[in-house]
Amino acid sequence: MFWLRLMTWISLRLGRGASRIVLYGIAAYFLAFAPTARRMSRRYLQRALQLGSPGDVGWKHLFRHFLSFASVVHDRVYLINDRYDLFDIRVHNQALIDNLVADGRGAFLIGAHLGSFEVLRAVGRRQPGLRIAMAMYEDNARKINAALAAINPNAQQDIIALGHIDSMIQVHELLARGTVVGMLGDRSLGNDDTLQVDFLGGSAALPLGPFRMAAIMKRPVLFMTGLYRGGNRYDIHFETLADFSAVAPRGRTQAVQAAITRYAALLEQFCHTAPYNWFNFFDFWRAPAPRQAKPSAGSS
Repeated sequence: MFWLRLMTWISLRLGRGASRIVLYGIAAYFLAFAPTARRMSRRYLQRALQLGSPGDVGWKHLFRHFLSFASVVHDRVYLINDRYDLFDIRVHNQALIDNLVADGRGAFLIGAHLGSFEVLRAVGRRQPGLRIAMAMYEDNARKINAALAAINPNAQQDIIALGHIDSMIQVHELLARGTVVGMLGDRSLGNDDTLQVDFLGGSAALPLGPFRMAAIMKRPVLFMTGLYRGGNRYDIHFETLADFSAVAPRGRTQAVQAAITRYAALLEQFCHTAPYNWFNFFDFWRAPAPRQAKPSAGSS
């Protein structure tokens, strides 16, 4: 927290341009002294850039990957402090989120550790009726709340800590008020049910939990990613992922599996489009998945 507060202080006083100089040193540090992150970056980039082997990924690719990650984390300081004027933010398929707000029934927004989820605040500012809450596991919720307090003590964000008896009740109440509930769907805690999907030429385990929740709540689901394009530009993309509103319990399993398969396909599409925005620095294709959910016909 000390270093986060210090970096926030430096960033807000020196400005975005001057304080970005530090990011090159951070990227160089990870390039030199983080062998595991370097190795995982190389394995991912080989897939995303469609190169012959990880050895074809040069140090310039790795440096750009680390610099993109540092840039997105750095920009979070300004986004949380409502400095949208510093950025060129372009929204694609905004009609999808506009329709959800107009419908007033609430919906789920599922993203990934791909680009910036924080940049969604800019959409909320343009769309006064858009209310967003984040659902995440309790340990992550505690860390996010601490980070928000360090960056801007006045920042307000609804965060639902999952894993409690009343967590689903809280989600249901927010949806009933027309709130959009955001979740990240590309990581599990290791003991979640997962589904093996094809992703960037390999088999990866994705958690079923976010999609099962949307299916149980009978709500539509959008995919969202805020891609960092260099400089001060971000491209926010919305895509239709699934609509569980009319799915019967007996067809829920198949609908959830279809949604996850489409989610993986969208992730792959945007990884090819913006390869340096992927911020999972671990072996994504060999992530532990103790309990695998097997496709089954007609079960709920």
